[in-house]
Amino acid sequence: MRAQAATVAPPAPIEDDVPAALLSVRDLRITFGSGKRTVHAVNGVSYDVAAGETIGIVGESGCGKSVSALAVMRLLPKPAARLGADTRILFEGRELTELPESAMRQLRGEELAMIFQDPMTSLNPSLTIGRQVTEVLEAHRGVRGEAAKERAAELLETVGIPHARKRLGDYPHQFSGGMRQRVMIAMALALEPKLLIADEPTTALDVTVQASVLDLLDDLRQQHDMSMIIITHDMGVVAEAADDIVVMYAGQIVEHATTLDLFDRPEHPYTEALLGALPQIGDENVRTGRLTAI
Repeated sequence: MRAQAATVAPPAPIEDDVPAALLSVRDLRITFGSGKRTVHAVNGVSYDVAAGETIGIVGESGCGKSVSALAVMRLLPKPAARLGADTRILFEGRELTELPESAMRQLRGEELAMIFQDPMTSLNPSLTIGRQVTEVLEAHRGVRGEAAKERAAELLETVGIPHARKRLGDYPHQFSGGMRQRVMIAMALALEPKLLIADEPTTALDVTVQASVLDLLDDLRQQHDMSMIIITHDMGVVAEAADDIVVMYAGQIVEHATTLDLFDRPEHPYTEALLGALPQIGDENVRTGRLTAI
């Protein structure tokens, strides 16, 4: 499915006799403020995520990527943000916009999980790493004490943190940026969710650490038969990780295609610009360190 330049296709109907996707977003509209100060952050976004599928949502800062993910998780700030009257967000056929908050809290972590931007600030600096991981297990599984610590150590080992049992008592400032990101991944996967949303999972990480984090996410996705949404401004991040790519600009989807098709035959000028911003071997800007971001 491809959306042409300034035209966004109308929301596709969800038929009762068609197998539902794991996640279906229809006509997502998000506004902030009111009256003359109303800001239309997202305008009519629709997409599906199938079971076991990874999609990438790409675009520049401010295009609506992250706020769209927060809408799926029902974490938009209230009353500042409002959804459109016709917006539908269905997870396994359940309308998330209509669930009571108590049911949504149970769903978060259990079946829907999110890795938030910037691991430097996402962890609580006043709590140990072990306490922050075990808190998830206590709240959703009722696992406490030594059993919770053992499970936390297992999770940290799964995401590649050495000497995990000994590091449960460490604080976030004692971990590198890459290790903090791995802790965030461990917390998100603690309850083995069906869908993981990774919002800029490689922000502020160097290139080698970025690659290892992306490989880890893909390995874990396959191990747990999990679906994933990767949100990023970097086309290189989703080049190998995503099955489909959604390109957003100014709150709208301007192109949606399989990864192979999008890289081989981009149809929208903005997509071409994003691809053109990728560093090329032999490029003078790469050699001198002068890269112009979209």
